[in-house]
Amino acid sequence: MFKAFTLGIEEEYMVMDPSTRELRSHEQKIVEQAHKVISDQVKAEFHQAVVEVGTKICANIHEARADVSLLRRTIAQIAGDLGFSIGASGTHPFSKWEKQLITDHPRYFEIVNEMQDAARSNLIFGLHVHVGMENREMAIHIANSVRYFLPHIFALSTNSPFWEGRNTGFKSFRTKVFDKFPRTGIPDYFASIEEYDNYIKLLVKTNCIDNAKKVWWDLRVHPFFNTVEFRVCDVPLTVDDTIILAGLFQAVCAKIYKLRMQNLNFIIYNRALINENKWRASRYGIDGYLIDFGKEMEINTRALIFELLDFIDDVVDELGSRDVIAATTRLMERGSGADKQLKVFEETGNLIAVTDFIQQQFLQGC
Repeated sequence: MFKAFTLGIEEEYMVMDPSTRELRSHEQKIVEQAHKVISDQVKAEFHQAVVEVGTKICANIHEARADVSLLRRTIAQIAGDLGFSIGASGTHPFSKWEKQLITDHPRYFEIVNEMQDAARSNLIFGLHVHVGMENREMAIHIANSVRYFLPHIFALSTNSPFWEGRNTGFKSFRTKVFDKFPRTGIPDYFASIEEYDNYIKLLVKTNCIDNAKKVWWDLRVHPFFNTVEFRVCDVPLTVDDTIILAGLFQAVCAKIYKLRMQNLNFIIYNRALINENKWRASRYGIDGYLIDFGKEMEINTRALIFELLDFIDDVVDELGSRDVIAATTRLMERGSGADKQLKVFEETGNLIAVTDFIQQQFLQGC
């Protein structure tokens, strides 16, 4: 039933100076060398201290794990040979965005010209997960329903407690930085794919955007591929956490699809309500409370994540991801990336030590 639910994973990595641990421009040398090994699976990003990688289209979660592991090993090796170090965190603990160079590309200069410091300060690192769809009509139906679960899975991904040398008090400050952009956050409900397409056409017609990729929501029907693209998560410290999050996104899509095939629907919740949960997830991660809209009460976030695991339990065997989904429990036990970073800072009082920890975690499990 679920052969269409292929996976594609994109991760954004920090390029750092091994001696100062500051973010550092690699002048696209890492990308140039990586192209010789992994071809178009690596590309430059807006800031010169960022490298983005993407898997091939993966038939299942285990193929995805192998590909992400290969990409992490490859980039770490090339970066090391060139005198750089690599890490994965939603924000760098102390580097200043004002010091970072913008990649020399007309597209990026256009973005800076339009958005000014909102763009220049957008020095953040995310995880994007694409789940394949049989058609765009099914994609918009699934996107409408799975919006509800974005805060639950996002809470597990939180990995950016520090910003420019400060403990922000948030488990994910990355989302606060990105909020300065237009067309971000939880998307609206769209009654049909035609309504969504007409919305995009109106934005293009009125010069709000020049292409549909400038819609940067936490979840979107991809403008060019038959995928639902999840964009809400911080990039995780480790491949293990990345694969857990990707497995959860795939399973939630498969569950909504299964309900649809049984002529059943998941309740559609208002964007404003889901935003309340997203804010709580960014602030408290998995240690806070989310709202159960059905019960109209606050519920421990971990308890709601266990409810999510029960909800998707009848699809994970067919997806071949039961072992990955089961690891969600271990993630909650050991804490998110933000919890781990904060623990190191509590023990050392030193953001250099936190940055070293981020680097050490990068290849764990690869």
